[in-house]
Amino acid sequence: MIKKIGIVIALIAATGVFAQDGSVSPYSYFGIGDLRSQSTYENQMMGGIGMYADSIHVNLQNPAAYSQLGVQAGDNFGMTTYTGGLSYKQLQFKSYTTQESNNITNLDYLAIGFSLKKGLGVGFGIMPVSSVGYNLVSVSADSTLTNQYTGSGGLNKAYFSIGWEFAKDLSVGVTANLNFGTLESRSIQSTDGLQLGVQDKKSSRVNGFDFNYALSYSPTFKNKHTLVTSIRINTQANLTSENTQEIGSFSLVDGSDEETYEVDLNALVLKNTDIKIPTKTTLGIGYGKHRSWFLGAEYSFQEMSAFENEFLALDNLVYKDASTFALGGFYIPDSGPFSSYWKRVTYRAGLRLDNTGMVVNNTDINNFGITFGFGLPLGRSFSNLNLGFEVGRRGTTSADLIEESYFKINLGLSLNDMWFQKRKID
Repeated sequence: MIKKIGIVIALIAATGVFAQDGSVSPYSYFGIGDLRSQSTYENQMMGGIGMYADSIHVNLQNPAAYSQLGVQAGDNFGMTTYTGGLSYKQLQFKSYTTQESNNITNLDYLAIGFSLKKGLGVGFGIMPVSSVGYNLVSVSADSTLTNQYTGSGGLNKAYFSIGWEFAKDLSVGVTANLNFGTLESRSIQSTDGLQLGVQDKKSSRVNGFDFNYALSYSPTFKNKHTLVTSIRINTQANLTSENTQEIGSFSLVDGSDEETYEVDLNALVLKNTDIKIPTKTTLGIGYGKHRSWFLGAEYSFQEMSAFENEFLALDNLVYKDASTFALGGFYIPDSGPFSSYWKRVTYRAGLRLDNTGMVVNNTDINNFGITFGFGLPLGRSFSNLNLGFEVGRRGTTSADLIEESYFKINLGLSLNDMWFQKRKID
């Protein structure tokens, strides 16, 4: 019982952990920051596909998958799955003239899912939506004028999901997301030979809801093979932003403020603004054999040309419609409880190509990643340790931009226990 209470406390305490800077990418300068993956490592290591559902893993992308929790694990409908993930990311940044490196460690998600009865499951948790963490410097050709841009913060979400198998092989689900967080930015301009610089500080407190709906159809044939199809719709997030802005001068010697004043954003009709993140639709199809192998593909599209953030608009950034293609799967040599350990390991791999929709300096920003990993059984239970890797590249060195190469290591736990069954005494 103490362990279970501790999990709930960890979910609450994680709010402060996720609020810390989770990015060092220069591309977190744009929009609402660097968008984080919304899936567990099990799904991330399959290229990020989210249509597959089983009885022992939480699926953060697909609420319809909650209907399958416990169903294939001996019909243990009181079984609860709790999961969390920690990642380490090494990044290399390359421009036309320079090259730098950095790294960051993140807690990526904490979640719980459990079955209420056959075909009905629920879950809740917390995870980051986006992270801001950049430090950019530009110097004039004659080296007399320096501009520095820094940012921090990001958005998080707490969610509640429910999934229901309302007919044979047909499941629906819905997730309600509460988004919240703070986006902060500071721009500094200094001139060689002067003791004072000028600064512009902006802060946005953001909150609002969005919903994720899912429909899955997964018929099983006589040869125990399963066709998996799904459609997921993440509705437009209409977030509200309460903004503040300060401008003024500061000392270049000790960094102290000399003269600052708060901008009257009410007069500019910018005190309270809307952030609109357009609807995202994902179509998925896959084929496989239960607890043996699976291969699937997904295509997502989002009308990012309708993205809106009036307070933090940038002159060199526009959006066009975004899309993602992902391909991935898994293989288990022999899932039987008496087979050798390495035959019970789940081997996962995938790839993804993201057209982010961001156009910076008239140049598209795209992302390509290759993923692979292992699901390592913990004893003879349904619990497992998930170790994953991702290598990829985002951006370009053309148009005075930065090419970002990354290597990411993921370490996640998926633990299973019995919460809601009454103990029997013989």
